Amino acid sequence: MSSNILFASSNKNKFDEASKILSNFKINLEFFKSDLIEIQDDSISDIASQKVKDAFNKSQKPIIVEDDGLFIDSLNGFPGPYSSFIFKTIGNNGILELVSSNRTAKFVSVIAYSDGKNIEIFESSIKGKISDKPRGDGWGYDPIFIPENQNQTYAELTNKNQISHRYESLSKFASWFLNRQE
Repeated sequence: MSSNILFASSNKNKFDEASKILSNFKINLEFFKSDLIEIQDDSISDIASQKVKDAFNKSQKPIIVEDDGLFIDSLNGFPGPYSSFIFKTIGNNGILELVSSNRTAKFVSVIAYSDGKNIEIFESSIKGKISDKPRGDGWGYDPIFIPENQNQTYAELTNKNQISHRYESLSKFASWFLNRQE
């Protein structure tokens, strides 16, 4: 069985990663390139819920969005839900300048699904730490995040799509989505 679903984002890298992950579950994603309304809120789930409402209103088809955040302990969880804006503003080097000797962090991913009637939320997080410098060829915060029990950043790992925060939340979504198709 193969299922098709839209993935709304303005970030092609995020779509490509999600598409590869969900193909393992025989779910085919179609890219719905869209700049979505992104509310400023302390809750990634609330941000994703609002984004998926906007995405469904624009597409009128079952759709998912993904929102994520990097939460750094020594910065009291900053940049957290503001990760995208902060990355565009100061980038990885700016984050590295802000981090103290306590480099522990976590990456959180929220997948929000809407069919126009209901919204479902799937959240996961991966603990890790911030590297001392950017390492590897990757996008976003991947060159500075080292997941727990690893020595390499997401950008250096060949199996990132099998261990990441995005993989975990997409797996939860896929399980739920495929179960309701039966």
